[in-house]
Amino acid sequence: MNKSTTKSIDAWQILRIQSEFTRAFDEMSDLGPCISIFGSARTNSDDKWYEEARIAGSELVGAGFGVITGGGPGIMEAANKGAYEINPQKSFGLGIELPFEASMNEYVKTGLTCRYFFTRKVSFLKYSQGFIVFPGGVGTLDELFEAITLAQTGHAPKFPIILVGSDYWMPLIEWLKNTVCLEGKMSEKDFDLFRIVNSGQEAVEKIIEYTDKYRKESTTNF
Repeated sequence: MNKSTTKSIDAWQILRIQSEFTRAFDEMSDLGPCISIFGSARTNSDDKWYEEARIAGSELVGAGFGVITGGGPGIMEAANKGAYEINPQKSFGLGIELPFEASMNEYVKTGLTCRYFFTRKVSFLKYSQGFIVFPGGVGTLDELFEAITLAQTGHAPKFPIILVGSDYWMPLIEWLKNTVCLEGKMSEKDFDLFRIVNSGQEAVEKIIEYTDKYRKESTTNF
């Protein structure tokens, strides 16, 4: 492949990325205050965390928030279901093109499918006033640490990050404290950037508590 061909392909990719951002921003700009809910796509409907995510989605809409998920199955489906049951207009999905995952779950009222993970993550972070994170795998951890990094570095407005499931998350937190922090790779104050609870209801209560506290602060940094 010659230099001219490479430049042409790069230019086309830039236009495609720009188009994806434009479409996402256009579709999501009128959503109003929203909370993103992250978690495993592999969570079955009879799993306790599925029900807790459904409760979280329902309670958030009842409190005046919209719900944004990755639009897939598992925790995402549960959260969208809870939101949809209260007000379908408040149930939003930001999907990603994957060869092994189906389209949007049936409880997404408005959905967008992204080609690029980074445009999807920017859209999550730009239009969310907080994050609730249920047990999940590598994708969930990626989303969690992206949010923590932005909060840590001040590259986004203050927002709550709530982890649900102390038994699931504490081994990770202990590793961060006893290895990463002790070796000087992380500050102790970084642990103030998130909270751990054990139910969807508690997570929503923390979200409301936080947003009430910081309601008057600027949200234009991101």
